[in-house]
Amino acid sequence: MGAENCTTKKYSDQMGGNSISVKPIEEVLTINTKGLMSLPGVVGVAQGVWEGKPCIIVYVTKKESSLVKKIPEILEGYRIIIEETGKFKALPKNQD
Repeated sequence: MGAENCTTKKYSDQMGGNSISVKPIEEVLTINTKGLMSLPGVVGVAQGVWEGKPCIIVYVTKKESSLVKKIPEILEGYRIIIEETGKFKALPKNQD
């Protein structure tokens, strides 16, 4: 049996522990960022690490239950972590 390549991750599904293959997290982010960012209150999406595994971080202005209910806990095999950040603000260009 050949070695598993690093772009294929195996996770247990929630319906019985069967192993499922998922896309690389970069591809999952590329496909899903626009949809996540379209949710009112979401200000950013990023790749992170949770318990030593890749995860998706969704940054929100305020972590309200109505918004949290719209964001899945797991997206294509990757855990989603929601972090309250407030609004992001660009810094002036001439910051020395």
